[in-house]
Amino acid sequence: MTVRSAGPLSGVRVLELAGLGPAPHAGMQLGDLGAEVVRVERPGMTVDGDVLLRHRSRVQLDLRTPPGVETLRLLLTGADILIEGFRPGVMERLGLGPDECLALNPRLIYGRVTGWGQSGPLAPRAGHDINYIAVTGVLHAMGRRALPPPPPLNVVGDFGGGSMFLLVGVLAALWERARSGRGQVVDAAMVDGVGVLGQMLWSFRAAGAWSDERESNLLDGGAPYYRTYECADGKYVAVGAIETAFYEQLLQGLGVPDADELRARQADNWSRLHRRFEQIFATRTRDEWARIFAGTDACVTPVLTFDEAAAHPHAIDRDAFASVKGVLQAMPAPRFSRSGAVQPVAPTEDLADPDVLVKRWGHDSLRAERDGRA
Repeated sequence: MTVRSAGPLSGVRVLELAGLGPAPHAGMQLGDLGAEVVRVERPGMTVDGDVLLRHRSRVQLDLRTPPGVETLRLLLTGADILIEGFRPGVMERLGLGPDECLALNPRLIYGRVTGWGQSGPLAPRAGHDINYIAVTGVLHAMGRRALPPPPPLNVVGDFGGGSMFLLVGVLAALWERARSGRGQVVDAAMVDGVGVLGQMLWSFRAAGAWSDERESNLLDGGAPYYRTYECADGKYVAVGAIETAFYEQLLQGLGVPDADELRARQADNWSRLHRRFEQIFATRTRDEWARIFAGTDACVTPVLTFDEAAAHPHAIDRDAFASVKGVLQAMPAPRFSRSGAVQPVAPTEDLADPDVLVKRWGHDSLRAERDGRA
């Protein structure tokens, strides 16, 4: 097994208990940053080319059996971070709850990510991204006025409110451990994280600048200069010309003869402006508008497909996407000036030997003790 040598988290050891969504996404990002991540899977699991599983070493342990639990406990004594995404109570029933694990390794950062959190009346209930964001107010604010709120993929709850806040938590706890010498539990709940993601909207509401009526606000498609428009070819452009200077460049690029009339941007004129802009954008194709607005600060960009996004000149210049063993994927972010770059390593079907891993993580004596009790 190769020890990671690049990235700001080089030398940090992470155990990730196999799951779906935010936990493997967090494990991927920790690996992207240089940590050594070992994914603990149920026997018989396969990776199936899942790019979320890049960088991992994989071991298979049956945590329903005493030998599987004991091997994981040995691995935990050499780990810096544990991440798991099970329902509350599952780890405790396995004998691997925070109390047991921190007793084994008082320096362990025990990261937990769930939709509802470890406490509260909804904590034991099932759910998915759409359910978690529904109770935060954020889903209600999305979409067209006369239509149901649309599912915004699963990036808002699972990854924005879940894995990213789990990462913030475990890295903050890692920093705190450098001073205290002690680990702790990080409870990352998607409902909490999405609430924080929406903090600016709460600020707008407090200032009387946000309405609960969809498509009537500055950032929800209500403003004619902050929304998408269909073009002549059925494709779309995104317009974000909020500031006056950018709006002026928008009008200039549109080449409208009634520009003076279109400078009346107050809310009671939004509907008329919206209809006018719809008419204008429908006269050219998406890529024609992209060429017209290229090099300007009008904040007009084409709405791209995934394949188009990977081929965009800006993405190419920044090496934002690459093919790893034939699978196109986003490259690690953010970037560091000094800590080195971590090149993605494709998921492997090869399984690590748990005994070798335990030995390499420095627990020969613990292994011998366990064998002596067998």
